[in-house]
Amino acid sequence: MVGAASSSCYASPLCTWFVAACMSVSHGGGDSRQAVALKSSGRSRRSRQQLTKCSGSGSSTTSFGPCNHYNALSSLFGSSSVSLNRNQRRLTRAATASSGGGAMAVAMDMEKEAKVDNKPPTEQRRVVVTGMGVETSLGHDPDTFYENLLQGNSGISQIENFDCSAFPTRIAGEIKSFSTEGWVAPKLSKRMDKFMLYLLTAGKKALVDGGVTEEVMAEFDKAKCGVLIGSAMGGMKVFQDAIEAMKISYKKMNPFCVPFATTNMGSAMLALDLGWMGPNYSISTACATSNFCILNSANHIIKGEADVMLCGGSDSVIIPIGLGGFVACRALSQRNNDPTKASRPWDSNRDGFVMGEGAGVLLLEELEHAKKRGATIYAEFLGGSFTCDAYHMTEPRPDGAGVILCIERALADAGISKEQINYINAHATSTPAGDLKEYQALAHCFGQNPEIKVNSTKSMIGHLLGAAGAVEAVATVQAIRTGWVHPNINLESPDNGVDTNLLVGPEKERLDIKAALSNSFGFGGHNSSIIFAPYK
Repeated sequence: MVGAASSSCYASPLCTWFVAACMSVSHGGGDSRQAVALKSSGRSRRSRQQLTKCSGSGSSTTSFGPCNHYNALSSLFGSSSVSLNRNQRRLTRAATASSGGGAMAVAMDMEKEAKVDNKPPTEQRRVVVTGMGVETSLGHDPDTFYENLLQGNSGISQIENFDCSAFPTRIAGEIKSFSTEGWVAPKLSKRMDKFMLYLLTAGKKALVDGGVTEEVMAEFDKAKCGVLIGSAMGGMKVFQDAIEAMKISYKKMNPFCVPFATTNMGSAMLALDLGWMGPNYSISTACATSNFCILNSANHIIKGEADVMLCGGSDSVIIPIGLGGFVACRALSQRNNDPTKASRPWDSNRDGFVMGEGAGVLLLEELEHAKKRGATIYAEFLGGSFTCDAYHMTEPRPDGAGVILCIERALADAGISKEQINYINAHATSTPAGDLKEYQALAHCFGQNPEIKVNSTKSMIGHLLGAAGAVEAVATVQAIRTGWVHPNINLESPDNGVDTNLLVGPEKERLDIKAALSNSFGFGGHNSSIIFAPYK
């Protein structure tokens, strides 16, 4: 029951249904090879454009019930106030260009960027992963989830949440058992959309996993703790229910239908619950959402705007309107009689992706902050990048230029060479065009590396849409922690041109990971790549 006074916040985009593409930050360009050369002696990033800020004041109260499974934080949800630092650092970048001198302006910008890049590297705030939380069809904690992946177990099954007998697709990576007991108050649990419930529980579990006890939380500067957990689709069930109620009368509508349908409200509710007053907003870039949130969260830490960030994604659209919408797009597998074989990335007999649902949340911390409190460090976040295909609303760019550029910029941002990457968790959704184009881009970038191993988590849990990148980031960190990479299941007849030597086989494999890349791509041509490595 927190009354959180908000004095400085970041603008949060409302969701636009089905393909929401709101970017919060512009990623710097430049020659990736030059950037790698600069960062080989010390990780440094070019300054990025500051996120738009808004200011206001007020107070709100959220009532969450007692958390029996969360007793270490039992008193964290009481009233608290945090004094805001009025002298926050503000980064600005001025860009000048005359309206009639386009070519000259570009040349001047390139020269200016080159001068910036030639500056000596400065001390870099490092970002590490200290906690993880998941809600998936294969488990509700990172260890159970990853053990199921290592065993090659499939979470794809017949849909039970509603009668879908009239649909050509009747299978999904549906979560069969889920409880909010001890995490969310029963009253709110009945009103909220599942995407928010998954988000809240996974977020709190990430804190518990990160050893954030009551005593530890008391030492946090809450003005430098933020939440950035996005969603591609938002509260579609709440919205669908509101439409049905409207057919009777507007008086029958849930008074919370608007706020509980928006993509930003999950992050907002978790921040209200925790009293965290740092960066708080949502990003929605379709199926690339989670990676955008993770990279932006890391950037907040690097820039000194936050010390701790809960970040990731959540989605739950296995409902009639969600299933019907993707069926109309002709995007889904119709292998209804053999659900566990339906998701088959890179296999020549694939016939579309399988919908999944759930949430993934990472607890990111500034390295010295984590060390000071004695946190267990799972991995280090090295960097990442975003690009746009600028080609088609749903189809991948044929030449793969957008994906290749994204990977190259991610390597530059991380300050490592492509030879240092030896594990890739691919986007690979089991679609005819998408799988092959991503594979070709990966082969172009890493095909000469004999150590490279590639797999797709979606072969077992389906496509979690806006949550996919975060859940796959958890799988990537788990691979670093355990030294095992999970198999690619259902890869029985590889596509022509696919070299299976690059892919993990049908059984788990041992791999001493040097650095790991995780890709996520979304409708609208959104490309994202993020990189993790063992902490040293």
